[in-house]
Amino acid sequence: MKKILLCCSAGMSTSLLVTKMRKVAEERGIEVEIDAVALELFDENLTKYDIFLLGPQVKFKKTDFQKKADPYNKKVEVINMIDYGTMNGAKVLDFALNLIK
Repeated sequence: MKKILLCCSAGMSTSLLVTKMRKVAEERGIEVEIDAVALELFDENLTKYDIFLLGPQVKFKKTDFQKKADPYNKKVEVINMIDYGTMNGAKVLDFALNLIK
């Protein structure tokens, strides 16, 4: 099972997106775990997930987080601002799954 973690300032704005992503995954029959947390919880979740997606408002953390993720061969990417703003669960799910492959 693939595991995706979304990170934002407080984990609140990504919660709705997580719900939409889970719904799309369920409709497609994809087994995936998707969660959202505040930035402060990134380090403690580093070994638990396959990919880390940052909300556009915290893209400034990408370089720092990627350095932490590199030893584990994991990617940190920023969610497209339009997909995030429109809460496009399908596009964000596809983006994450393509990064894991």
